[in-house]
Amino acid sequence: MIVVTGAAGFIGSCLVQGLNNKGYKDIIVVDDFSKTEKDRNLEGKTFSQKVERSAFFDWLEENHKLVYFIFHIGARTDTTEFDTAIFDELNLNYTKTMWNKCIEHGIPLVYASSGATYGLGEHGYSDSHEVVEKLKPLNPYGDSKNDFDKWALKQDEAPYFWAGLKFFNVYGPNEYHKARMASVIFHAFNQIKEKGSVKLFRSHNPEYKDGEQLRDFVYVKDVVKVCLFLMEHRKNSGLYNLGTGQARSFKDLALSTFSALGVDPEINFIDTPEDIRDKYQYYTQAEMDKLLSIGYDGGFASLEEGVKDYVQNYLVEGNYF
Repeated sequence: MIVVTGAAGFIGSCLVQGLNNKGYKDIIVVDDFSKTEKDRNLEGKTFSQKVERSAFFDWLEENHKLVYFIFHIGARTDTTEFDTAIFDELNLNYTKTMWNKCIEHGIPLVYASSGATYGLGEHGYSDSHEVVEKLKPLNPYGDSKNDFDKWALKQDEAPYFWAGLKFFNVYGPNEYHKARMASVIFHAFNQIKEKGSVKLFRSHNPEYKDGEQLRDFVYVKDVVKVCLFLMEHRKNSGLYNLGTGQARSFKDLALSTFSALGVDPEINFIDTPEDIRDKYQYYTQAEMDKLLSIGYDGGFASLEEGVKDYVQNYLVEGNYF
């Protein structure tokens, strides 16, 4: 059995499909299934059982001998949520229990960390373990992810294989339910369909022109490929960045979306809201040498390739992966 937590969510459901595509069908999907807006993410996928997030550790006690691998993708990911108790429960303490159960039962673990741990990038974007204690995330979500990374690195015991994946700006199918937390590509597509134009934040930094703020956008299908590689590799435990290693501008993103739709581009700029302006990231780019050094050679879609596939094969018809 392979366990996927957060399986009804964006990345988790794409991972379930990726596992199915590789012939893995004995999958335990774990989530809070009371949120029915995510139900369609699992339609058409093959899995053995649904287990409620709150009941998972009891289930694991009874079934751990059958579990081959755990992908702990589930997390509270809302960067605008400021109730630290929610993050302590779902992102920090739940993951600590997962870690300890994997040690106890001899199960390898991949868990979701985040590029949000890097904050404004004062210390760069290296996934070296030496930098983790210095990082200063910009919100409680980023803090919760970095707090677990710090905790994990201090432990005397660890699962025999583990990897914490620092997801950068992931986009792609199955994010329909994410509302305001969906990718900029998702929002750009909807703006173009409704108004024929896209709104982007104006730059308030003299070093960057409007729309030329930079992010490392990574297609969810590439995220899935890396997860599958790590499951089969099961060596070289540690933290790993998961971006493309190539920062691209929001203007590039918008133009790629217009191109995929065959629509002439029209971009309008609006002020970045004052409440986030001081904490706005103008540049992120994952250093990817560490993942490549352990043998990952699956490559990454360019922004243009990823956006074209996402828009034409999923968003236009409302399809799911």
